[in-house]
Amino acid sequence: MFFRKRAQDKADKTKTKDRLTTSLSKNVVQLKTTCFKDDESVIYRGIRTREPHVVPIVLIYSNDLAKHEFLSDYIVRPLMIYSLPKGLRGQRLIDHLVEHVIQADGISTFTSFQELAKGVVDGAGVILVEGSDRGILVDSQGWEKRAVTEPQSESAVRGPREGFTEELGVNVSLVRRKIKSPDLKVKNMQVGLQTKTKLAIMYVEGLVSPGLLEEVCKRIEKVNIDAILESGYLEELIRDSPNSPLPTIGHTERPDKVAAKLLEGRVAILVDGTPFALTMPYLFVEAFQANEDYYHHWLAATFHRLVRYSSFFLTTCTPGLYLALVTHEPQLIPMNLAISISAARKSVPFPAIVEIILMGFVFEVLREGGVRLPRPIGQTISIVGAIVLGDAAVGASLVSAPMIIVVGITAVAGFVVAQLNDASALIRLLLVLASAVLGLYGFLLGVMAVSIHLAAMKSFGVPYLSAFTSLSAQGVKDTVLRAPWRRMIMRPRQLSEGNPQREKRKSRGTNP
Repeated sequence: MFFRKRAQDKADKTKTKDRLTTSLSKNVVQLKTTCFKDDESVIYRGIRTREPHVVPIVLIYSNDLAKHEFLSDYIVRPLMIYSLPKGLRGQRLIDHLVEHVIQADGISTFTSFQELAKGVVDGAGVILVEGSDRGILVDSQGWEKRAVTEPQSESAVRGPREGFTEELGVNVSLVRRKIKSPDLKVKNMQVGLQTKTKLAIMYVEGLVSPGLLEEVCKRIEKVNIDAILESGYLEELIRDSPNSPLPTIGHTERPDKVAAKLLEGRVAILVDGTPFALTMPYLFVEAFQANEDYYHHWLAATFHRLVRYSSFFLTTCTPGLYLALVTHEPQLIPMNLAISISAARKSVPFPAIVEIILMGFVFEVLREGGVRLPRPIGQTISIVGAIVLGDAAVGASLVSAPMIIVVGITAVAGFVVAQLNDASALIRLLLVLASAVLGLYGFLLGVMAVSIHLAAMKSFGVPYLSAFTSLSAQGVKDTVLRAPWRRMIMRPRQLSEGNPQREKRKSRGTNP
C-alpha cells in the first residue's frame, strides 16, 4: 500500500508539472529549459493586444514547419489590432480569442506542455496568454509538398496518371475522389515513439469484415518501435509469416488500385511521409493482377494475365529444370538439342551448377547497380554490362551459350511479375540446389515444398491460395482468367461478408 501510494503521488506530481500555469513568463521559461532546450528552430513571438486593455501574448511555432504568411495574416495581425473587452481572464479570455479574434478554422485548446510540444513539431502555431492556464493551437502547416504525379514504380498505358505523394492528407483525398460515398471511413492513428508517424486506416463500411478491421487495428496498436519512416517498417511488423519471402501485405502507389481493393472488402493503410499504401489481406493471385486488366477488353486482359503466370514459371523453374535435365536426365532432351548443348559446353571448365549460380549472381549485381545509380546511367550500365559480360564469358569459354539464354529468359521473365521478383530469386535458388542434388526428383520435391508453403500461409486470417480453391463459378472469374465485367457480379467471397454482390440484376433476361 505504501509503495502504491508513493507511485500515485509521483504520477500526480509529474502530471501537475506538465500542466500550464497562469504565468506566461513561467510557461515560456519552462519551454526553453525543457521541451525545446537548445532548439533554435522554435520561434517565440511576443504580442500585445491593443489598448486600453493590454494583454501579453506569445506565439510559438517552428520556423521550418509553420507557414509564416498564415501566422502573420490570421493570428498576429488580428491580435495586435483587436481591443479586448474589460474583465476577460482565464477560460473566458481563451474562448473570446477563439470565437472572435483568431481567423482560422483548425483551432483547439490544450492544458499540458506535452500537447504544446506536439503541436509545434506538427507545424502548428501555439498561443499562450497571460493569466490563463490554457493554450490555443492553430493549424498552420506550411512545408513544401511534392505535386501529384504519375507513379514511377507502376506506370500504365491506360488508366489514371495520378499517384500518391508523401503527404497523408493529399493521399486520403485522392482515394475519396475515387469513392464518393459516406460509407468510406477513415480511422487515424499514430505509431513510433519518437517519430509519432500519422497513419490513416481506410475501409468501406458494410463491405469490410469486422473481424478483419479489428485485427488490423489490434496489430497496429501492438507496434512498439521508436520510428516508422516508411510503410515498409509497419508492413514487416504487422504481416503474417514474417520469415517467408512471399508478401502477405500488398503495397501500391496508385489511388485507383487502393479504391478497387477497398471496394472488394479490403483494408488500406496510408502512412504519412511515403507514397506507398498498404492493402490487406493480400492473396497470391494479386501478384498476377494489374490495374490495367480492368481497363482493357477482357480477352486482352486474360492473355496478359496468362503471360504473367507463364513468366513466373519461367523465372522460378527454368534454371532448375535445365540443370536437372542436363546433369541428371539428358535422355529426356531431344537428341539434336542434347548434341547442341553438349557441343556448346565441351570447352567450359565448370559444371552446370557453377555456371547457373555464377551467372545468376552477375545478373543480380547488374540489376542492383542499375537500380541504385541515376536512372539514365543505370539503364545504360545494365544493358551494356549484360551484353558485354555475356559475350565475353561465352568467348572466353567460361560459360556456355545455352546458359546465357537460360539466364536471359529467367531475368526478363522476372520483371513481368515485379511484386514477386525478390521471392522468385529465392525460390529459383532453392529449385537449383534441389535439382543439383537429386535431379528431376529434387526439382519436383522443391516445387512441392513451395506449393505446401503457399497453401499453409494466411494473410490476416484469409488463406493465401483461397482464390484458387473456390469451387464456385464466380470465385474463379478473376483468377487465371479475367471474365467480362457483366459476369463478375460478385465480390471475392473470402473478403466481402456484408455485401458480396457488386451488381444488382433488374431483370431475369440479363446474363448472369
